[in-house]
Amino acid sequence: MTGRTVSSSGAGVSRAASASSESRGSRESQEARRKARRVVESGAHSDAQPRVRTGVSGERQGKSSHPRKRRSVTSRTEPVQQSPADVTVAKGKAGAFVDARALRSEDYVAETLHQTSGPIGVATRPKVVDFTARAKERRKANVRVIAIRSTVGVLAAALLGALIWLLLFSPVFRLESNAISVSGANEWVSASTIHGIADKQAGKSLFLVSSDEVSKQLKAIPGVSEAKVSKHFPKSLSVDIKAQKPAAMLKNGDTLTAVDAQARVLNSVQDANVSGIPVIEVKNVQKSLNNRSVQGALTILAALPESMRKQITKVTVETQDSVTTTLNDGEHVVVWGDSSQLKLKMAEVDKILNDPNVIGDYRQVDVSAPSRPILK
Repeated sequence: MTGRTVSSSGAGVSRAASASSESRGSRESQEARRKARRVVESGAHSDAQPRVRTGVSGERQGKSSHPRKRRSVTSRTEPVQQSPADVTVAKGKAGAFVDARALRSEDYVAETLHQTSGPIGVATRPKVVDFTARAKERRKANVRVIAIRSTVGVLAAALLGALIWLLLFSPVFRLESNAISVSGANEWVSASTIHGIADKQAGKSLFLVSSDEVSKQLKAIPGVSEAKVSKHFPKSLSVDIKAQKPAAMLKNGDTLTAVDAQARVLNSVQDANVSGIPVIEVKNVQKSLNNRSVQGALTILAALPESMRKQITKVTVETQDSVTTTLNDGEHVVVWGDSSQLKLKMAEVDKILNDPNVIGDYRQVDVSAPSRPILK
């Protein structure tokens, strides 16, 4: 096979001037053969069959350096599978000198830009292509992010405002006076008194109404021992109270004033049914409420069982140590003294009055000293 010589691009053919190690020369020779084979095959592809001139330089160890004879390397005819993009083709006549500087080189930057640009956009481009363009793109991206965040913030604020208006200020949950119901009132604790407190919450959203606060205000009413406030959405309220009977009625002329055990006035009535409620005759209601003897009598009367309270027809309070109750229009008289040791005194009175062998014909029971009761 006839070989045609072509100079290698970028690496001139050098004659072997000095001796080299045999192994190193062999490797360089093999590398040169591979380069020459690729150039020859490229020339064959372009209908040019140049010869390849190659040489191996090196020094042989232990021998004097002599130039090696020039030899040519012929290409083999075995076909090599290569893509057109991997082969650099020399243009020109066969056997002509090829200048490696004139060979076409690949523009890797342009190729990279072409491969990385696409429908995805900026994200697939190289990090640095054009500082000015990149800065503009970054500003545009920042503007878009700011616009999106601002829009989301405005929408969230608008949604929150609409929700607050719906729950707290809209008529959907607004409590009206006619939607407040009251139960448990009696002649001493009137329904109008209960409404006077509950109606203060009218006009508010049911979410702003405090059930505990309303219940606390209702329990402060004289005669109210329990109060339960319940919300019924969307806009109604129910109030259920437990009103107790007065501990006593303070009588001043024809006016009866109901008071509880803490000397708080429930209300004032005239010609009311006071059956089962002890009556204390006083000259002045306001002054009597501040009198310690009257306060002691109210404490005693409030602690008595209902069965005994119904029998009381008269209460006498001369001093704080001489509280006296008359039962069944004078059938028996109980002298309580003050309000100390009240449970022991009540137990002694109940034992004496309910034992005929003890009470006998006696009408008065004095338990002011409960450890030594006196019968008269």
